Amino acid sequence: MNTATENGARYIDSYYSRSVKAPAARPVLDTDTDCDICVVGGGMAGLATALGLAERGRDVVLLEANRVGWGASGRNGGFVSGGYSLGLGDIEARVGRADADALFRLTLDAMDLIKNRIERYAIDAGPMRSGIMKASWFANPDGLKANADMMNERFGLGLEFQSREQMRELYRTARYYEGVLNPTAFQFHSLNFTNGIADAAMSNGARIYENSVVTHMDLTHDRKRIDTARGSVSANQVVICCSGYIGYLHPKLSRATLPVGTYVVLTEPLGDRLQDAIRAPYGTSDSRIANDYYRALPDTRLLWGGRVSSNLSPRDLDKKMIGDILRIYPQLEGIRAEVAWPGTMGYSVHKMPQIGRLSDGVWFNQGYGGHGMCATTAGGEVVAKAIADGDETYKLFAPFGLDFAGGQLGPVIAQIAYWGFQLQDLWSAWRSK
Repeated sequence: MNTATENGARYIDSYYSRSVKAPAARPVLDTDTDCDICVVGGGMAGLATALGLAERGRDVVLLEANRVGWGASGRNGGFVSGGYSLGLGDIEARVGRADADALFRLTLDAMDLIKNRIERYAIDAGPMRSGIMKASWFANPDGLKANADMMNERFGLGLEFQSREQMRELYRTARYYEGVLNPTAFQFHSLNFTNGIADAAMSNGARIYENSVVTHMDLTHDRKRIDTARGSVSANQVVICCSGYIGYLHPKLSRATLPVGTYVVLTEPLGDRLQDAIRAPYGTSDSRIANDYYRALPDTRLLWGGRVSSNLSPRDLDKKMIGDILRIYPQLEGIRAEVAWPGTMGYSVHKMPQIGRLSDGVWFNQGYGGHGMCATTAGGEVVAKAIADGDETYKLFAPFGLDFAGGQLGPVIAQIAYWGFQLQDLWSAWRSK
């Protein structure tokens, strides 16, 4: 399928763009227009916000600089599970158990909403498979089981503890110890889902403009003005959802955003060799801070992601990523990459989404940092309900504000922190042995 737009912008080469189901282009904003709410950013946070508002009968315009889902939303691992980048225990330490539980349940509700929207709007987001395994890199069976029991008691997740023997049957590697299976989480085609949400928003009356880079925003008056290269939008309210691609568009949000690179590779079909390494039908991620995540596609190709770096476009990415696979599964020596690609995630210092109101009529919804396919849907609903219904659930995110992310030194700080996480993982692994 042709993924190029009429003005030349296109999705980067990836598994997702090679199998995308989307129009060749959506319109470019080339006039001055009015609306009630303007959403800036066509990743999943912006699209979920736009759809939530359109479903509630609001007049919405969404502006995207490239294609919808062009960034992290359309080139990730395709995992859909509850929670955030910040773990539940750390959230609870910050806000208390009641609010921590409420925040976590927002993502569980979002999982149900994603499934509902896939069915309601006939979104072809396959291949879809149930189950995501957390493979433990460290020997801690009692701790894993206790945590799974706690999560099941609090949220009814149905998590299933996997013994070391069970894991060795599913994963032919000595790297893993025990594991925990989340049977309600699932995997899907993230770019096709993102485009399906865009189509759903448009079917509810939202206007979406691609290749419409916002060049300036005047947010000081009752009627906000958002300028693009060829047009403008006048709106009562604005929702900024740019995350890692915000650049210098809004100083306060830009200073609170840390853009970091992460990477994914798609292998050639492995055929029978896949069974020599991976027999689990689940998506898999390991328990390291600097972890790998992967899933086998029905045709036996392996989609593998990982790494975090300040380098947004590294050289020889395919070789580096194949090397990561072989460190876990050396029996796959000789496999080749079909395509490898980078992505830019927007992180916050506190590892929670940044959701709130900057001033009257100016909202923000960003910073999902590597755990976004489900949480962005939750955030979109939170903001849509706040604007359309006056709902105050968004205030649950107030303790996780717009902390300074380091400015120009932010990527360097992130790189050093990542190296520190790798050392911490190595120390923990050594202690396990």
